[in-house]
Amino acid sequence: MPDIATTTPDEKAASASAEHEEKETALESLSSICTVLAVGLFVMTFVFQNFEIPSASMEKTLLIGDHVLVDRVTLAPPSHWFPLMHYRDVRRGDVIVFLKPHPETPDLYLVKRAIGLPGDHIHLEHGVVYINGVAQNEPYAQQPREDGNPEDSYIPYRDDFPRVDLQDLQAASMENHAAYWAVELPSHIVDGDLVVPPDSVFAMGDNRTQSLDGRFWGFVPRENIVGRPMFIYWSFETPKDQIDKTGLGDRIAFIGHVLIHFFDQTRWNRTFHVVH
Repeated sequence: MPDIATTTPDEKAASASAEHEEKETALESLSSICTVLAVGLFVMTFVFQNFEIPSASMEKTLLIGDHVLVDRVTLAPPSHWFPLMHYRDVRRGDVIVFLKPHPETPDLYLVKRAIGLPGDHIHLEHGVVYINGVAQNEPYAQQPREDGNPEDSYIPYRDDFPRVDLQDLQAASMENHAAYWAVELPSHIVDGDLVVPPDSVFAMGDNRTQSLDGRFWGFVPRENIVGRPMFIYWSFETPKDQIDKTGLGDRIAFIGHVLIHFFDQTRWNRTFHVVH
């Protein structure tokens, strides 16, 4: 005689519960996905943001083609309603991301190093930065050289800043579309030093001979600072002139180049490199 399968009341209840859970799985999964997307969108909009480095102004700290994750919270104005977040003011030596203080180029993000804080007296002597009369030890800064690339050779206005030579000042400012700085700069000079005003930061690139920075367009208002780079999550060998190739065809061609050379031209040794 064949066996007859029997089901107890407890087993029936467990089976019904399992069926109920299976019916909810699809809805719960969709809800979970939506929650993750919403949280991710919030985090990438207000907490972290990714940026690509397009120029050589911060070499060797940041290279052209470095993709960095920027912390948008630490240097933001504190939110007293949410005390769990970590906030602090800008410190001398911080690498910062900010909106360029330049009326002709709105919404342009730059990355430089904070050199001077409010009240600091700053000047350069042959490329060496002096703050409040003390020469700074900056191993990351690339100074002018007498040999090699002519662009790296000594330039009085740039390397002995703030050298008050009206011709040099006006030429440098006009060349970089910041004529207003030529007018404003002399009012911030005291005894040969540039004095940083309140609620502002003086910023320069680490590649001092190749950086169009505060020497050419002035101070960074505190409210323009949006964050600080935390680490490099991907770095790809990118030509210096790629920033100038804005056409659709050029962009598509470079995307194809990246897909073909992803493995052999990615700088793997810079992956997760901390920026400091």
